[in-house]
Amino acid sequence: MDAIVKMLEKHQPFFEKISRNIYLQAIKDGFLGCMPIVLTSSIFLLIATLPGVVGITLPQPLTDWCNKLYNFTMGVMGIMVAGTTAKNFTASMNRRMPAGKVLNDGSTMVAAQCSMLLLAVTQFTTKFNGSELSVFDCTSMGTRGLFSAYIAAFITVWVYKFCVSRDLTIKLPKEVPGAIAQNFRDIIPFGGAVIICGIIDVVVRNLMGVPFSELLIKLLSPLFTAAETYPGLILIQAATAFFWFIGVHGPSIVQPGIDPIRLANQAENLQVLLAGGHPAHSLTFNMSLVGEFGGTGATFIVPLLLILFMKSKQLKAVGKASIVPVAFAVNEPLLFGAPMILNPYMLIPFVAAGCVNVSVAKFFIDNVGMNGFSFVVPWATPAPIGIFITTNFQLIALVFVAIIILLDAIIYLPFLKAYDKLLCDQEAERAAELGLESDGAATIAASTSAPAIEQTAAAVEPTAAAADSKPVADQPEPAADASAKKDVDGLKVLVLCAGAGTSAMLANAIKEGAAQTGENIASSAGAYGQHTAIMDQYDVIVLAPQVRSYYNDMKADTDRLGIKLLAPRGKEYIDLTRDPAGAIKWLRENLD
Repeated sequence: MDAIVKMLEKHQPFFEKISRNIYLQAIKDGFLGCMPIVLTSSIFLLIATLPGVVGITLPQPLTDWCNKLYNFTMGVMGIMVAGTTAKNFTASMNRRMPAGKVLNDGSTMVAAQCSMLLLAVTQFTTKFNGSELSVFDCTSMGTRGLFSAYIAAFITVWVYKFCVSRDLTIKLPKEVPGAIAQNFRDIIPFGGAVIICGIIDVVVRNLMGVPFSELLIKLLSPLFTAAETYPGLILIQAATAFFWFIGVHGPSIVQPGIDPIRLANQAENLQVLLAGGHPAHSLTFNMSLVGEFGGTGATFIVPLLLILFMKSKQLKAVGKASIVPVAFAVNEPLLFGAPMILNPYMLIPFVAAGCVNVSVAKFFIDNVGMNGFSFVVPWATPAPIGIFITTNFQLIALVFVAIIILLDAIIYLPFLKAYDKLLCDQEAERAAELGLESDGAATIAASTSAPAIEQTAAAVEPTAAAADSKPVADQPEPAADASAKKDVDGLKVLVLCAGAGTSAMLANAIKEGAAQTGENIASSAGAYGQHTAIMDQYDVIVLAPQVRSYYNDMKADTDRLGIKLLAPRGKEYIDLTRDPAGAIKWLRENLD
C-alpha cells in the first residue's frame, strides 16, 4: 500500500494541473456564483409543499406566488450561468493577455447571455385573446440549457480575446470619456460572438430540427444514462475521493462536467414529485449528501469512531476536534489532522465508503421506494437532515441513513484500528525514549502538538508528511512583497477555500485572536472563484489547503494589486483554525 501511495504522490503535479484547467475552473466558479438561485428557489418550493406533508393546505394564491418565484429564478438558471461562467473565464483569460490588453468582463458576461439565448431558446408566435404574440419557449432557459450556457461562454470569451489581441475594435479619439470609448471597443467582439452563435443556431435547427441545447442533450444522453448505472455512480464517487486522497480537491475536477445533468435530473425529480409520481433519478445534485456523507470520503461517522474506539491520544484528539465540523460536511480537520490525505491506511476506506453509499442509495430508489432527491439543500446541511428533506421527508430515508452509517463504520473501523495500533506503538516508543511509562505518551503528545490536535513526532506516515512538507508542483513558496511591510494592526484578511466552509474556520479564529490580543484585524471567509470582485478590498489573502493548487493564478492577481498572499500547508492550516492567538502570531510572522 505504501508503494501505491508513493506512486500516486509522484503523479500529484499532473492531477493538480488538471484541477487548474481554466475551463473546469470557469464552469465550477460560474456554477458556484449562481448557487443562491438554486438554494433560494428551493426554499420557496419547500414553503409551497412542506405544509402538505403534514396535512396543511396553503391558500392557493400563496402557493402560486411561491411557484412563480421558483420559475422566475430557477427557470432562468441557464442564462445566469452563461454570464457568470463567461465572467470567470474572462478573469482567467486576462491573466494570459498581452500587457495592456484587457477583456471587459461585464461585456463578455452580457454577450454570453445573449449567445446562450440564441443557442437554447425557441421563439414562436401564438394567438392570445385574438392578438398575435411573440413567445419564448422557456424550457431551455433553466437547467436544460446549462451545456449551451457553457459553450456560449467559451465562444464569447475566445471571440473577445481574438479581437482585443489583434486590436479589432472601434477606436475613438482620446478626448472621448473612457466608459463611452469602451462601449464602442466592445461592439465588434460582442457582435462577433453573437453572430457565431446565431450561425450555429441556424445550422443546427435546419439540419436537425431542434435547438442546439436539445441536440447536446440527445448526443450526451448515452453518457448520462451510463453515469446513472451502478458502475457509473461508483466511478464518479471513486474519482472524487481518489483526487482528494492525493491532495487535489476532487469535486473541483469531477463535478463541473456532471453538474448540469445532476441539477437537471433533480429538477425533473421535483416535477415528478409534485405531480404525484416517484422521482427515480439517482444521479442528482444532492447525491453528494450520500457519496460525501460528512465530506468527501463519507467521513460522517469517523470522528465518533475515533473518540469511542481508538486508543492513541492523537486520534482521540482529532476526533474531538473534528466531530462538529464534519457534521456540517467540513472535514478538513479530519483529512489533515489524522491525517487521511496520502495515508496508506486510509486509501481503501476513503474511496470505498462513498461508493458503497451511492450504490445503496440507488438500490433504495430503484427497489425500496425511496424518492430520488428532489429539493436542493445547501451542501453544508448535516447529511442525515439533508437526505430526509430532499426525499420529501420520507421515513424510509431515515432507515437508509441508519444503514449507510452502519456500513461506513464497518468499512472504516478495521483500517482505523490498524492505524491506531501504529500510533500507539509510536507513542509508547517516544515515551520510552524519554524515560517515561507508556501511559506518559499522552503528556508527550500534548507537549508536542498544536493546541487543538495532539500529535506525536512520528505520528504521520512519511508519505502523508511529505504532502504537507513539499511545495505544490510549480509553485514557489510565498515570498515577501511590497504589502508585507504593512503592520499587522488594521489589516483586512480574506480566507478562501472551495465552498467558504473551511475558510470560515480560519477567518473566525483570526477574529477571535484579534479580540484576544486587542489588534485591529478584520477577517472574512469566501469561496475561490467568487473573490475577484472583492479581493482589492483586502490586505492579505489566505488560501486554504484545498485550493492551494491555484497559488500561481492567485499570485499574479495579488502581486498586481499589492496584496500579500499566504498559503499554509494542510496540518498547519488546521492547527491555526484551533489556535486564535497562534493565528495572529502567524500573520505577524508572515508579514514581518
